Amino acid sequence: MSVKHKVFANLYQDSVSLMQISAQINKLPGIEQASVVMGTETNLIQLRDAGLDNGCQAGPNDLIIAVRGEDEACDEALTLAEQRLKSKPEESNSGGVRPPVLTSLEMAKETAEDANLALISVPGDYAAAEAIKALNLGMNVMLFSDNVSMAHEKQIKELAREKHLLVMGPDCGTAIINGMPLGFANVVKRGAIGVVAASGTGLQEVSCRIDQLGAGISQALGTGGHDLHEEIGGISMLFGVDALANDPETQVIVLISKPPARPVAERILQQAQKAGKPVVVNFLGADAEEFHTSGITFVHTLADAAEVAVALLNQKTPPASVATIAPADEKVLAAESAHLPAQRREIRGVFAGGTFCYEAQLLCKQQGFSASSNTPVKGNTKLTDIWHSQGNTIVDMGDDDFTNGRPHPMIDPTLRNQRIQEELNDPKTAVVLFDLVLGYGASMEPAAELLEVIGQVREKVGAKNLPLLIAHVCGTEVDPQVRSRQIENLRQAGVLVAGCNAQAALWASYVARQQAEK
Repeated sequence: MSVKHKVFANLYQDSVSLMQISAQINKLPGIEQASVVMGTETNLIQLRDAGLDNGCQAGPNDLIIAVRGEDEACDEALTLAEQRLKSKPEESNSGGVRPPVLTSLEMAKETAEDANLALISVPGDYAAAEAIKALNLGMNVMLFSDNVSMAHEKQIKELAREKHLLVMGPDCGTAIINGMPLGFANVVKRGAIGVVAASGTGLQEVSCRIDQLGAGISQALGTGGHDLHEEIGGISMLFGVDALANDPETQVIVLISKPPARPVAERILQQAQKAGKPVVVNFLGADAEEFHTSGITFVHTLADAAEVAVALLNQKTPPASVATIAPADEKVLAAESAHLPAQRREIRGVFAGGTFCYEAQLLCKQQGFSASSNTPVKGNTKLTDIWHSQGNTIVDMGDDDFTNGRPHPMIDPTLRNQRIQEELNDPKTAVVLFDLVLGYGASMEPAAELLEVIGQVREKVGAKNLPLLIAHVCGTEVDPQVRSRQIENLRQAGVLVAGCNAQAALWASYVARQQAEK
């Protein structure tokens, strides 16, 4: 096994492009692991931790390709990655006149004077400076970059508030602005429901379900996961509430977050009450009764947020929560569970979406099944070894714990699929619970790659010896991956596909309860 690397001095590409190249060369035969990153101090540490360092010397402005695998495969991967890095976009038919390469926000602004949004995806060490430049040029900011300190985030957002501009992020991976999906967003209908979310996959789940229910999105604004922290004060969510309140195309507002700091939540809810429009709030895991707010509808799940928002838009009575199991589903689950041996008792959740992992933990815990996790909710326990499950275990494979030196599992699900394979092989596993997240930037055939892994386990141990597989697919029919095609592929392979993440978590809890009673 060889470890090789190549350094390109003063070469920059955004992190999404680098993750996509990493994903491509990770799949080459003979490659065990590969990473394409900028040479920041954080990335160098991650390469060393991943066993890809190999004496690499690089500065923060340098780009690194690092691979581990069979000797010839490493050479092939380095060559392919270099070709991808140096490939140029097709030249336009501009009569032989080539436009200048834009190397700064100032140049971009001079070229497109009306531009009012900058999407910034540079390493976190430089992100704050670029965001401040954009704000000073009068542009709103979507800050895809992570590893931005709270102090810098506060500085950026206070400047934005002073200039009456919006900052989405840091670590904002999803937004839909004027119908344009940005980052890991889905293709959804335009409509009259506006969303502000401190959760990327939470925003995806709500916007997709609104689309599935026949309604549409006016604007979907990500705030970054730290925005509702007391130190930041919810600056971006407060701006988003005001923006949607003043937007004539928005008739209903949805707010999504993990439990915010209480003083921040109170400020946001007071602002939301002044919006003059129906507001639906899903603060996952928070106790709605603590806030004593009138005129705001609190819901328990992401799917409920979409259901209630669409009902309010159509001036209908809000439906009952999806956090129940229909009698027909119960019958199917009982029949499927009847074939499982009694020793299979444990829930193993393996998620690409961090908010899906969080919501699944909350719902399973409410059903009596505490779990271990790398990102435990209140009352659950931290995994002592994130690479090995213990008892009920629900992990977020998209967390930094697993993505150091690797692409996010929504781009390259290889590591996530390997974890599912391990859980299938564990004789204690009753049910494997997982998500498939579709949309721009996500893997083009996530079901096909996973089913190949499941098929290998099935061939080895036999279909009757497998635990149950329960999934939900976050996406729409017009996403590049086509939601119905992914669902059909899963069902043909025997996977039980729920309508939403909350329903999938309840199904898994039901199976575990059946097993506990044997």
